Amino acid sequence: MKVIDQIKSATETVFSFELLPPVKGHSIQKLYDAIDPLMKFNPININITYHQQEIVYKKLKQNLVEKTIIKKRPGTVAVSAAIKYKYNITVVPHLICGGFTKEQTESGLMDLHYLGMHNVLALRGDPPRGEKRFAPEEDGHSQAAGLVGQIVNMNKGIYLDENLINATPTDFSVAVAGYPEKHFEAPNMKSDLVYLKEKVDAGADYVVTQMFFDNKKFFEFVDLCRAEGITVPIVPGIKPITFLNDLRLLPQTFSIELPDDLVRELKKCKETAEARQVGVEWGIQQSKELKAAGVPVIHYYSLGLSENIRQIVSAVF
Repeated sequence: MKVIDQIKSATETVFSFELLPPVKGHSIQKLYDAIDPLMKFNPININITYHQQEIVYKKLKQNLVEKTIIKKRPGTVAVSAAIKYKYNITVVPHLICGGFTKEQTESGLMDLHYLGMHNVLALRGDPPRGEKRFAPEEDGHSQAAGLVGQIVNMNKGIYLDENLINATPTDFSVAVAGYPEKHFEAPNMKSDLVYLKEKVDAGADYVVTQMFFDNKKFFEFVDLCRAEGITVPIVPGIKPITFLNDLRLLPQTFSIELPDDLVRELKKCKETAEARQVGVEWGIQQSKELKAAGVPVIHYYSLGLSENIRQIVSAVF
């Protein structure tokens, strides 16, 4: 089922969550162990995230340096298919611009189409670890709006090979990312909203936000989007505090702010278990307020750990 149809048909707030594929060499059972505790609460879909391959520079003799590309995790197609057919649930694989040509993107979309998956989240993606700036592949997309446009064209039966006759259209529902506290590369919120509108105008069906910890920022973001002419559903993304050092790492990594009340409570914590409980309580509070406001879906970022999300959804849904 298409996620946009799930959103439109929902009579009350529902939830989804996101998982990271296991590191190469590890069993997919780790994902199943994270999914199982959440299934009884009826999530509407599961997102499978994807990151660029890593670049490693190895020093050789005679002051030479060898550049090596390492793929640490399996692709989203295989993982998404495994989850879809094990749980009979809608799966939303992430597609990124970085590391892929348009031809490779088309091939990946065809694989998803053949497997009966009709939802994707289209992202530009971050630079690979070890690189400071994003650089598209030759004949790849430099922005998510171009990726969205390619997917929408395939939905119309338009493929890269213009000589194809009577090509079968795909049938993808496309999501894109939004940033309540703006993307760290955007010079200001206004310009970031322009980029978001470009993605929506290219054919995105709905928006999923980056994590935030202050619901006021989300509600203000929605108002700004509507004023900009962005009318598609906007799904709030929630990331429960999981580790004691999240207090430092989350603002540094994602360019977000933590509310004073949350910071004060986290500073009282001496162990990760205490910080995780603070995260659960904050997540319950956030979720209840968002649900009361009538958001269509609450999306939870798990990073592979679901016990805290289980506690939150059991108190909210």
